[in-house]
Amino acid sequence: MSTGLPRPAGPTIRDAIERVDAATVAAARALPAATLHEAGGRIGVLPSAIKPVAPAFRVCGPAVTVQSPGGDNLWLHRALYIAAPGDVLVVHVSGAHDFGYWGEIMSAAANARQLGGLVIDGCVRDGAVLADFGFPVFARGLCIRGTGKDFGARGWINHPVLFEDLVVQPGDLIVGDTDGVVALPRARAAEIVQLAQAREAKEAGIVQRIQSGERTLEVYNF
Repeated sequence: MSTGLPRPAGPTIRDAIERVDAATVAAARALPAATLHEAGGRIGVLPSAIKPVAPAFRVCGPAVTVQSPGGDNLWLHRALYIAAPGDVLVVHVSGAHDFGYWGEIMSAAANARQLGGLVIDGCVRDGAVLADFGFPVFARGLCIRGTGKDFGARGWINHPVLFEDLVVQPGDLIVGDTDGVVALPRARAAEIVQLAQAREAKEAGIVQRIQSGERTLEVYNF
């Protein structure tokens, strides 16, 4: 959505990125995050503490990555107006988890921008109303501690971001559900989605066999 206003700019902001293609994103929407993780060779797991703020939340879309100074959410506000419709903001907060980086106002802004979701390695607030907004938020939890807006602090938008041992690149495919969040490399996303679809079909057949009386020991030749 264009307002005619200038977009945020600066030496650490990348505006144009290559994104995973729309057809792959659409196909991934029907697949569990855990299945995509397994199908890709057990890759892409974001920290397990990051979970949906509301149980019904699900996220799927290309990553717009944000490295934010701890205890400051100015770079999240900037990222709102760099991201395109359908994009998922993937935010690292430099280890300062216990702040409310996001809330009702920012979810309203993200909905107005038609973004795809937020995945943040920190806390958010206004948890009682975020579900009503319907904008999918995945976070470490809830925290009422306020954030600052330091205009002299350095952050990055659309650069590689490190979550524990996982590097998320801008444009990677992000999928999250009640089990957690997975990031799939853009170059492999279509292949992994196809493998995940085959895995889901195979597992459906296994479930039918077990429901018909077979044991897991024989099904898997344990």
